[in-house]
Amino acid sequence: MEFGDHLCLSYDNAEERLAILLSYVRDGLAADHKIIYLSDQDPPDKVLGWMGAVPGAAGLDLAGALDEGRFVVRTAEEAYMATGRFDPDEIISLFATEIELALVQGYKGVRVTGEETFSLRGWPGTERFAEFERKIDEVFRTSRVNAMAICQYDRRWFDEARLEQLESYHVDRVRADDLHDDGVLRVSPLFAPPGLVLAGAIDGSSRPTLARALDGLPEHGGTLCLDLSAVEFSDTDGLRLVVSARETPTGMRRQLLLRGVPPRLAAQLHELGLDALPGVSVEESAQ
Repeated sequence: MEFGDHLCLSYDNAEERLAILLSYVRDGLAADHKIIYLSDQDPPDKVLGWMGAVPGAAGLDLAGALDEGRFVVRTAEEAYMATGRFDPDEIISLFATEIELALVQGYKGVRVTGEETFSLRGWPGTERFAEFERKIDEVFRTSRVNAMAICQYDRRWFDEARLEQLESYHVDRVRADDLHDDGVLRVSPLFAPPGLVLAGAIDGSSRPTLARALDGLPEHGGTLCLDLSAVEFSDTDGLRLVVSARETPTGMRRQLLLRGVPPRLAAQLHELGLDALPGVSVEESAQ
């Protein structure tokens, strides 16, 4: 992300959301940015609790950052309803003042992220929430502002039409960083169930990359999912490598779900007998 970015994080599983937020906060603190976290209802100690429990949070001193004012947590009621009513123009003005203050304090920029479920509570003025998102997006697009923002939307609470409207008031959507993308094969993390999303071609040039990604997966039992829906080609050795993921580097056996397998790849798996191996399940795509 860069200054001026106003992005949305629409999520339906907690693991992906928390991984993205932890990365956003960690990178911001390392860059000497002030972090403003607007929670739905959770007070600071509770936000510190669940964020500190996210895998990868070890070594990140959020409590110290909170004490020093580098990491600020406010509830939606404190941030948006101080006057008893949600007023888009007033809130945008308050945000601008907060950013100016942070720069005066010596911070190099400001990172804001907010849980937007509060907008569904029926509080006075929240019927103007879409107007707020539209207006603040215009500010980010047209002003040179040393700030960035991620708006969090829980898909379980927002209906599809409403969410589509709100997403349109953001320059882009947030997703987890790719683990690898060299133009031949893209490897992205998958959170629920845990695994990888593969896109592109699995061939002699990309197999070593895929092997490293598979070796880097956590050692756990249960189910590992490899989403192959965007794989356009795989040679025979590539498919054997994919199916080898049912065993960890230490030899632990786990269930392997191959999801969204294109018909051509499904036929190859069947011809090789790989779909009949113990623990391997193939879900063919509808294409």
